[in-house]
Amino acid sequence: MPTFSFEAINASALVSGVVQVVVILAGTVTLVKIMKRAIPKVMIEHLPRIREETQGQLALRSATLSTVITQIGSAVIWTVACLMMLSVLSVDITPVLATVGIPALAIGFAAQNIIRDYFNGFFIILEDWYRVGEVAVVGGIGGLVEDISLRRTVLRDLNGTMHVIPNSRIEFASNMTRDWARINLDVSVAYKEDLERVIDVINDVCQGLRDDPVWGCDLLTTPKVERVESLGDHGIDIKILGDTRPIRQWALTGELRKRLKHRFDQEGIEIPWPHTMVYFGNQPSVGASGMADGLAAAGKAQTMANSVHQAGVQRDLSMSDEGGTR
Repeated sequence: MPTFSFEAINASALVSGVVQVVVILAGTVTLVKIMKRAIPKVMIEHLPRIREETQGQLALRSATLSTVITQIGSAVIWTVACLMMLSVLSVDITPVLATVGIPALAIGFAAQNIIRDYFNGFFIILEDWYRVGEVAVVGGIGGLVEDISLRRTVLRDLNGTMHVIPNSRIEFASNMTRDWARINLDVSVAYKEDLERVIDVINDVCQGLRDDPVWGCDLLTTPKVERVESLGDHGIDIKILGDTRPIRQWALTGELRKRLKHRFDQEGIEIPWPHTMVYFGNQPSVGASGMADGLAAAGKAQTMANSVHQAGVQRDLSMSDEGGTR
């Protein structure tokens, strides 16, 4: 009868287990490498382009998202591979899962804000809310976007202050320089001015800005008077609108203000300022003649009051002298 050796059986099982572990390791390494090469290409081809962007901007955004997906996928693949290798080696993985699960649960509760940061950051980059170099209001703070990552967004405001905002705190964002921007300027003139003439002057100044070789290249449309915005307490507000290239709206608005002030001074158009007009008399007079009559009446009244006062003083003095003589 044939004889069996326990040593031979154990050696055979050991060799079989080693071979299976090697196969699992090789398959895991191969799968991870394929994933690292395939995911960036798939991201570039299928990443939604919500706004127009250059090839470099698209590559940067896809690289950021690809890195995240690759890291998460590698972690999942290696975790499954380790469990498979333990199972091949006849190691009971139930205690291992219990031992690892409790600390993982505790870490998950402690780091939930960090996890939320990465989760929100992933979708902010995926949906392309804002990019480096744009001006945006993020979490109620406005400034130039200096850096974006899955963990936080970095802004620099006009004072030079750097703001670091965790992505979990970002519920909404307002991008002020995406694709195009706009001049939105209100100009006030006095009520006495002829509105038609004022509108013609403003449009002429706007056309001059458009024709300027330095400033005109940043304008997408010629600014013009859109409407009479309001009848204010001190003057009439006129709204001017015009489209510009991104991030150039503030410089163009300042240049337009300067040109309007210079032209208004030349044309004698009054820019209103808070002031108070005082009328003399019982009723306010209208016009120059009415004002002159009011001033004359006030002067006569003052003269009569002075005469009465002097007569009373002289009478008191006379009575005083008579009393002293007696």
